[in-house]
Amino acid sequence: MVKRLVVGAHYGFGDWLLQRLTAVVMALYTVMFAIRLSMLTSYDVFAWYDLFSSGMMRFATFLFFMSLFYHAWVGVRDIFMDYVKPISVRLTLHAVVAFLLLGYAGWAAQILWRL
Repeated sequence: MVKRLVVGAHYGFGDWLLQRLTAVVMALYTVMFAIRLSMLTSYDVFAWYDLFSSGMMRFATFLFFMSLFYHAWVGVRDIFMDYVKPISVRLTLHAVVAFLLLGYAGWAAQILWRL
């Protein structure tokens, strides 16, 4: 009888698909942002304020950041599962990265909706 070792790497197709979807979201936002940036008449603080004054631009930017953070989480998590063998170190690194990404998400929301 073969004893199966469960290491937590059973995310498979769902995470693969979500990582590709977040990459598409980030690519589309980058193109949209480059177009909006090229249409600015000046690059002072008032132009940037006007650029992010619409709710749609704030939402799109927040969606970009959430996609970025999830994309980073899946990538870093998989790297830790592949290369960090001691489980206690791996779980500690997972927790640190998760808390940092959640903090960055809160910080992004605060910056975007503070304007």
